[in-house]
Amino acid sequence: MTRVATFGNYQSALLDLMKAQTRGAEAQERVSTQKNATDLTGFGRQSETLTALKGAQSRIQGFIDTGEAVDARLTTQDIALNQIGDGIAALRAAVGNVLASDSAGSLMLELEGQFQTIRGGLNMRHQGGYLFSGAKINTAPVDVANLTELAAAPSVASIFNNDTLKAASRVAEGTTLETGFLANEVGTDVMTILRNIQAYHTGPSGPLTGKVNEAQKTFLTTQLGLLEQAATGVIDQTAKTGSLANQVESVAKGHKAQLTSLDELVSNRTDADMAKAVTDLELSQIAIQASAQVINQLRQVSLLNFLS
Repeated sequence: MTRVATFGNYQSALLDLMKAQTRGAEAQERVSTQKNATDLTGFGRQSETLTALKGAQSRIQGFIDTGEAVDARLTTQDIALNQIGDGIAALRAAVGNVLASDSAGSLMLELEGQFQTIRGGLNMRHQGGYLFSGAKINTAPVDVANLTELAAAPSVASIFNNDTLKAASRVAEGTTLETGFLANEVGTDVMTILRNIQAYHTGPSGPLTGKVNEAQKTFLTTQLGLLEQAATGVIDQTAKTGSLANQVESVAKGHKAQLTSLDELVSNRTDADMAKAVTDLELSQIAIQASAQVINQLRQVSLLNFLS
């Protein structure tokens, strides 16, 4: 004989209702988050693959962030080197004018002004730290304030406070670029020339004012040749900075392409099929309503009715 129990009917209907509610909650979560799951557990066997992809994304994003920081530093470095180069060009023009006119006139005033320009370039800051100080980013690499202090220094080398550690950055796997320059590398030549001219001006062969004599013209001609060499050195360093910036930009483009590809791979595995998610949500709502109606009907049904 087959037995029919009210309790069994209720239990079956409640289980159906709970399953429908679970499916509805899962579908609602997919619709709201647009993801198949909110944690790795929900992705099952694909969790290991997703972990590896996420790790690769983080690593490449780190290289991209480093590249952006290096590019910003190189931009500031280029500005500083151009400022130094402009100062040297102005020094060459000032000395050339003296030789062309045989009159020193305001030569020393012009040299003082260009010294400040060059000093400002050597003491250029980036994000609060001095560019050309090496690891001593909180110490100004050039500490003399004018030509008088420069000439009074024991040597040109003594005016530079930078250390020997150049800035280097790891911009890709197996690729580390040395992007920094040191103040003494950039400024020694021009500071030596300025020191020589200031010492000559205040020495027995000076001053360099008014009409210049043959000895003074010979001295200034020598310094003009040295200024041309110093200018060439700064131009080479500026060109190297530009080359490094292009290299960093090229590496960054490659990283961004890789990151886009990884984003697509992750998206293919994690993004929900929205059409299916909405359909599942609607079906689950229908199932919930149906299960609720069954339970409601069971409340009105009793086996006692059949026994009577």
